[in-house]
Amino acid sequence: MAKSDKPQRALISKNRAARHEYSIEETLEAGIELRGTEVKSLRERSAQITDAFVLIRRGEAWLHGMHIQPYSHGNLWNVDADRPRRLLLHRRQIDYLEGKLKAKGTALVPLELYFDEHNRVKVLIGLGKGKKLYDKRADMAKRDSDREIARALKERNRRA
Repeated sequence: MAKSDKPQRALISKNRAARHEYSIEETLEAGIELRGTEVKSLRERSAQITDAFVLIRRGEAWLHGMHIQPYSHGNLWNVDADRPRRLLLHRRQIDYLEGKLKAKGTALVPLELYFDEHNRVKVLIGLGKGKKLYDKRADMAKRDSDREIARALKERNRRA
């Protein structure tokens, strides 16, 4: 069997609100430093990244606001579910992101949390600018009109 060109990714959690709140300009894959039973808990798909954000402090990137549910069989070995977690990035990448964050209105937000093809936990972070209310409304109107067009074309093809 031939291997697929697309890497296999097992999605753990997705931040759908991030693309609504921010216009994402760039994305970057980062590793994440986990402790104890956190990986076992992630295998149960029990993580939430909706309110999470990335800060760069003292030359390190930190993921704040991510909640990993304590492992069901972890008892004593479970760690704090809401602790900040260090992201594993190269020095050059951190310096680049730090320079980009100096612009007003930019933020680093996690978009997806997943296992890569080597069963390592990765975070897809996006560099985005905050959207105004009218931008959000325009995006929703465009999405609705695209849906209507697709529905009309599907109905037209069904009749033909």
